[in-house]
Amino acid sequence: METERVTEHKEPATGTAVPPLPPVGTPAAGGAPADSPGLPRSGAPRFGVRSAIPAAEASRTPHSSELPGSCAGGDEAEQLRSASRPRSGAGRTSSQHEAAEGPRGSGTRGGTGRAVPEPSHGGPGSASKRPSRAPSPPPTAESGAVSHPTTGDMTAADVPPAAPSGTSPDPAAPEAATGNGDAAERERRGGDRLRFVGAATRRIARGMDLDETVLGLCRASVPAYSDAILVYLRDPLPVGDERPTGPVVLRLRRSDRIPDDPHAMVAAVSTAERGQDGDAAGNPGTPASGPSLSAVSDGTAGAAEYVEVLNGGPLAEVLRGVRPVFADAPAARDALPELLGSAPEVPSGQRAILAPLRGRRRVIGAAVFLRGPERAPFEPDDLLIAAQLATHTALGVDKAVLYGREAYIADELQRTMLPDELPQPTGCHLASRYLPAAETARVGGDWYDAIPLPGSRVALVVGDVMGHSMTSAAIMGQLRTTAQTLAGLDLPPQEVLHHLDEQAQRLGSDRMATCLYAVYDPVAHRIIIANAGHPPPVLLHRDGRAEVLRIPAGAPIGVGGVDFEAVELDAPAGATLLLYTDGLVESRQRDVWTGIEHLREKLTATARLTRPDASAPLEPLCDEVLDILGPGDRDDDIALLAARFDGIAPSDVAYWFLDPRAQTAGQARRLARRALARWDLEELSDAVELLVSEVVTNAVRYAERPITLRLLRTDTLRCEVGDDVPQLPRLRQARATDEGGRGLYLVNRLARRWGATRLSTGKVVWFELPVN
Repeated sequence: METERVTEHKEPATGTAVPPLPPVGTPAAGGAPADSPGLPRSGAPRFGVRSAIPAAEASRTPHSSELPGSCAGGDEAEQLRSASRPRSGAGRTSSQHEAAEGPRGSGTRGGTGRAVPEPSHGGPGSASKRPSRAPSPPPTAESGAVSHPTTGDMTAADVPPAAPSGTSPDPAAPEAATGNGDAAERERRGGDRLRFVGAATRRIARGMDLDETVLGLCRASVPAYSDAILVYLRDPLPVGDERPTGPVVLRLRRSDRIPDDPHAMVAAVSTAERGQDGDAAGNPGTPASGPSLSAVSDGTAGAAEYVEVLNGGPLAEVLRGVRPVFADAPAARDALPELLGSAPEVPSGQRAILAPLRGRRRVIGAAVFLRGPERAPFEPDDLLIAAQLATHTALGVDKAVLYGREAYIADELQRTMLPDELPQPTGCHLASRYLPAAETARVGGDWYDAIPLPGSRVALVVGDVMGHSMTSAAIMGQLRTTAQTLAGLDLPPQEVLHHLDEQAQRLGSDRMATCLYAVYDPVAHRIIIANAGHPPPVLLHRDGRAEVLRIPAGAPIGVGGVDFEAVELDAPAGATLLLYTDGLVESRQRDVWTGIEHLREKLTATARLTRPDASAPLEPLCDEVLDILGPGDRDDDIALLAARFDGIAPSDVAYWFLDPRAQTAGQARRLARRALARWDLEELSDAVELLVSEVVTNAVRYAERPITLRLLRTDTLRCEVGDDVPQLPRLRQARATDEGGRGLYLVNRLARRWGATRLSTGKVVWFELPVN
């Protein structure tokens, strides 16, 4: 019933009040029942039963307070406290209840809308058996009455006072009060369980990854519901519709328990000893139901980390049944030892619950809830709570696994769209950084690239496709591939942007992107840049001066019908060029040009930290550049490419024009020998002369215009031979009767690297030899 019915008694004729029996579970100092040994060591209240019981059993019956407010923080705790308060009409007498309920045949309580069962005549709680409603005198110390809360309501544990002397006792009245109190207590405990399940499921559902979900289950269960918990999950966890092959293996993902409390430990040991040997009063002891909580808690650390579920075994049968079971159930007696392995013996009876964790399609694990002997055992209704916790945890694990797979796919897609590592071309050092917009949006359209070109040149590319989605990443990948192909043709920067614009229009009408394409020549110490609506680069000179390069902005890629303009600038040795996307300089708090000015100031301040005659190291410089972003100041992806121009000194370059005639091969050998002697590389003369002779001979055979021969000395010796024939040579195996076809075979065997690149005016064949 919703409202407790309180019976009262008439005053004795003599005017002397007979002291009532003291209510069970009267709070002692500190707010806890004085005779409640079942409180947890951490001080948090537990689920329990608080009913009217005889006074003779009150001293040895443990009582628990209501569900702790810690199960739901903040507003949830306040809602829990307000829900546990008596209603405004709970303190009325039975006659007032009858008046409020209306005619007895109506079957409903006024204003509540709930049906109230009418007691049978002559039974407990009938109107004919109720005593008169004479007001009781205020309790005094002499009368032995216990004061109630200020609301005047009686608790469910209160026992009505005995009938005064001279008045015939009515045995039906205390029985009716006891029955009504039990019903109210059951209703209160049911509400506590509902509030606990609601708070626990909200905490479990808060997690987005696997660890947060499992941790939410542990924190919600211990200590409010159980004293210890072990959570096992399949290893590996199946994803989506995957059907794992091989045996099912469970891995102990997490265990949690109440922290050790020396006082509670001593009390638990004393209780266990009294239960085995009998107490001091001579009462027969009750057999211990299992090891103490401390033993169980310590055993969670020694539980088996990996458990293989045998087909047809007891653990497999329990997991297949899905429903939680007690440890004393026939199905769980053999399943728990199989699951826990070498852990200590699990408390028997209803102090352990084995709950399978079933996701959307299959069982993905199991959870074991444990209670120590110093606490009331689980009740049948607690199986429903365990089922709810297991269901929400399993669904949360499924959600976390699917989210992790999506994040992994996004990371893999972004990683494959960007270069794994940057090349280190001759005369130039490179460094890069990439930051996604956020953890929830790991893919985007920003990219960077460095492409080696013939003649020791290098193409530097940075671009930004509009949007943060898989579509943007896919378009970015197509544009990056197109840029690499166009760079291989050695097209001018403005022509590369023109072809990228055409490609973007073929991909769709709304495919927009910005791009900046630059080509650095370390021999000429020059750089050619073309821009398509991208933020301008910043050049940091060796003396610490940062300069924003003024180049035509141009229209974004995808607009169509727009010409692009290239600008050629000096690239002094020791200078650093920074190419970046707008996510580095633009945010909600500042516009692009304010961010560019901030970047320039940051580079100038960083350069002052190094020596005046030295350049700032590239990797620390990139980290310092990213520090201009404050917390929460990043709204877009960031791609950063830094290039340090070292250049090649003129003294390390030898360049000749040779006419295509029969004597050219011998002339090329003599020129190469002189250059090697000047550089003190005579040990390479034999190999260089042989390879130069073979490559020049092939060029002379088909060329119609003068050929070029260039030697570059850096950490390697590079030889380049150019002609006006666009066909690239191919390595082939010559037959024994062939007079030619072995030149490239010799180049392939003797050179460390070699290759051929098609130019707009012909091709270049090159090879490299190591320099000791």
